[in-house]
Amino acid sequence: MTKAYAQGFTSQHNEITVDELPIIGQFPTWLNGTLIRNGPGQFEVGKTPIPHWFDGLAQLHRFTFADGRVSYGNRFIRSNAYLKDNQTGKINYRGFAVDPCRTMFQKAFATFFLTEPANNAVVNITRLEDEFIAMTEFPLTVRFDPKTLETLGVLDYDDALSAQTATAHPHYDFDRRVGLNYMLRIGRKNEYQLYALTSKRRTKIASIPVKSPAYIHSFAMTTRYLIIADYSFRLKSALALAFGDKPFIQNFVWDKTQDSCFWVVDRHTGEVVANIPTDAFFAFHHINAYEADDDTLIVDISAYDDARLIDQLYIDALLRDDYPQVGQFRRYTLPLRGGRATYQVLSEQSIELPRINYKANNGRDYQFAYGSSIKPNSHDFLNQIVKVDVKNRHTSVWHETGCYPSEPVFVPAPNATSEDEGVLLVVVLDSQQGNSFMLVLDAHTMTELGRAIVPQHIPFGFHGAFFEI
Repeated sequence: MTKAYAQGFTSQHNEITVDELPIIGQFPTWLNGTLIRNGPGQFEVGKTPIPHWFDGLAQLHRFTFADGRVSYGNRFIRSNAYLKDNQTGKINYRGFAVDPCRTMFQKAFATFFLTEPANNAVVNITRLEDEFIAMTEFPLTVRFDPKTLETLGVLDYDDALSAQTATAHPHYDFDRRVGLNYMLRIGRKNEYQLYALTSKRRTKIASIPVKSPAYIHSFAMTTRYLIIADYSFRLKSALALAFGDKPFIQNFVWDKTQDSCFWVVDRHTGEVVANIPTDAFFAFHHINAYEADDDTLIVDISAYDDARLIDQLYIDALLRDDYPQVGQFRRYTLPLRGGRATYQVLSEQSIELPRINYKANNGRDYQFAYGSSIKPNSHDFLNQIVKVDVKNRHTSVWHETGCYPSEPVFVPAPNATSEDEGVLLVVVLDSQQGNSFMLVLDAHTMTELGRAIVPQHIPFGFHGAFFEI
């Protein structure tokens, strides 16, 4: 039986521009700016299906809001993977869960020196000064025009830093006006590297030697610290990664007998302040973190008991009878002066692709988080939006039958006086109508204000950001 959400994993080859989308309801007249989202737009190369959701060829989507009106455009990132794969009709580059046949020499060079890595920047987007960039979990970032979505080339940094993987979830220090990110360098000595970045240069903050590095998708930041959750899903052999026949992610092994831990680094001095063990767990996304007091950190995460979700996100698995799990909203308490980290679950609803009022509350005590979720007992894909009040332990939900929402992006109202005064912008696949729409929710009440109808479907994507442009 075909899944109702199967169209979300179907390619969208049409690149269109629509000056004004039809609207049902109303969009706030104060909402002026552009939401840009990233995610896969092509799920096959020639006759070969791309096996994993994370390896689809990247496509950007632009929604521009002005005086209650909404325009739309989409465009593929012209990465070397997109151009060469479509020219040759075959997969040419190593990705997350794909690895084309290469010689042993080519494998070693691609792993350790990154001579010709794919720049299929499919995961996220951000702004560094005047540059708009798309990112994936490899260190290359791709510049694009935020109005036309035209690909402008790879962003070259004027520094000597190098690594094999990175996160596509950098943080931003609004006071210092710099980004902060993580890389993994694999070699004779494996290192977690934390660094500050501008559009021109990356500056190392700290290096942490590790014997068996974990697969790390994101990290946390407080006003004083950077926090790496080091999961029990670890790379056992750098040589196997270089010379073996397995795709990148299949070189990581889940070991429930090994503790996970949290590395805590002073982000101003680079000092490793603590390494705090905890029971084995896995996660893709941090929600927020803050300093409860001088001796205690709070780290909120969309967490899992193990790493099975990675296998559940292969496209053939997503379209079979089994369904992916979604993370628990866990609050980890980290004792800086010794002891193990423990957690409690803050919501009865699951949460993934979490967002907060970032500029006002990232790294600080906060009250509200938003995310995508699966309605309990619905045996489905992501089919609702949740708002979690972490102070009062209350969860609100938006759900509509047959609709599959993406990550909710919070946009604060002008001169807002409360943390949740603003709107959520959500791309939603309408499986009954066969197309997508842009949904705007009142973030305070979680009620629908309006929707702008897109004339075609938008494949399921990952992350995006709102810019006042």
